Amino acid sequence: MAKKWVITALLMFGVYALLMYVYIFHSGSGGIPNALKGTVADPQLFMSERELYLSEEYSKIRNFLFFVATPFEWLVYLFILITGLSQAFERWMPLRKKWSILQNAVYLFLLSLFIFFLLFPLDYYRYSLSKKYGISNQAFNSWMRDNVIEFWVSFGTTVVIVTVLYWLINKSPKKWWLNAWLLMIPFSIFLMFIQPVVIDPLYNDFYPLTNKELETEILTLAEQANIPTEHVYEVNMAEKTNALNAYVTGIGSNARIVLWDTTLNRLSENEILFIMAHEMGHYVEKHIYFGIAGYILTTLVGLWLTAKLMPWVITRYGRVLKIKRLNAIHSLPLFLLITSFLLFVSSPLSNYISRYQETRADQYAIELVADRDAAVSTFQELTKAGLSEVNPPLLVKWFRYSHPPMLERINKVANEIETKE
Repeated sequence: MAKKWVITALLMFGVYALLMYVYIFHSGSGGIPNALKGTVADPQLFMSERELYLSEEYSKIRNFLFFVATPFEWLVYLFILITGLSQAFERWMPLRKKWSILQNAVYLFLLSLFIFFLLFPLDYYRYSLSKKYGISNQAFNSWMRDNVIEFWVSFGTTVVIVTVLYWLINKSPKKWWLNAWLLMIPFSIFLMFIQPVVIDPLYNDFYPLTNKELETEILTLAEQANIPTEHVYEVNMAEKTNALNAYVTGIGSNARIVLWDTTLNRLSENEILFIMAHEMGHYVEKHIYFGIAGYILTTLVGLWLTAKLMPWVITRYGRVLKIKRLNAIHSLPLFLLITSFLLFVSSPLSNYISRYQETRADQYAIELVADRDAAVSTFQELTKAGLSEVNPPLLVKWFRYSHPPMLERINKVANEIETKE
């Protein structure tokens, strides 16, 4: 029975991967509409032939990797369950019936380490791919350092979450999902609060913007937008990447507007001010808080669905998956598989909401700075720096794009300003 499951899963994955390969590499979708050819949104006008070629090639490979990586992760969870590895990890836990957090830590360390090594070739290929196409310039030892930090940060938070989760399952088999959700709310807000000052600095150095004249310009914009802020932060990313970025992170007194130094080095002052106006738009529109509310709501639905699906799967297929009971920690890979699947299938909705918010932030930036040339050139530079696909295929847009494609963004800001003029 287990062998049949493995063969079936591999065949399904193979057929799925083949279909996605054909769709991404040979469907011919994602071209430039005739109506936009020759406009400022047409990459033929602002990208070189080599940039266009690399952008198309790089985007296709990245898109294909995205669509196969998550289902491959599901196969890993299934393999861990069917082979009995999850039960074996549980049997190796010391101090049985004592110090449950230590037992869980041992189990999670073995599970996380196994998954880390199994997925490492795929992660390394992504890293080498970004170096090959000139997006990343990060040395291997620096990249490995970031991976190790991420492993331990994830491990630490997972130990706490899983220990509480299985304690709740033991205490309340019927309502554990609701109790877990109620505890998740303050925990998630706490993590968002400490993210900018505790977690992010583990990876990079953050400091107030060194260009004080530019900071004054940005703070003037912030004052016009009624945003109470004293500093704009920059982060040293030039030693890791050639891509450009700026973002808003944190909540409350720890909220920060952050600029990558690559953005400062490559863009003009007017372009940087447009980006800052965009980030201020997120603040003014309260997108961070809407995001928190959306996360809380989707987590409630996700936990409820997981609580319904896990007992059904264990009752029907527990023998094949080698899961004896729901409240045993060796059932965790099934929990991870289900939640990963739910996140994947719900990503088109979350991405749609995110794209709407990004469009709103773009509109706010246009109204605040009213600089068409800066808006257009900013998006053009972002496209070139990241070798972005300006008009991706529909499925790629639905599942991957939390921001509107650059073709839409450039065309929209250009039309918005022209209309106002």
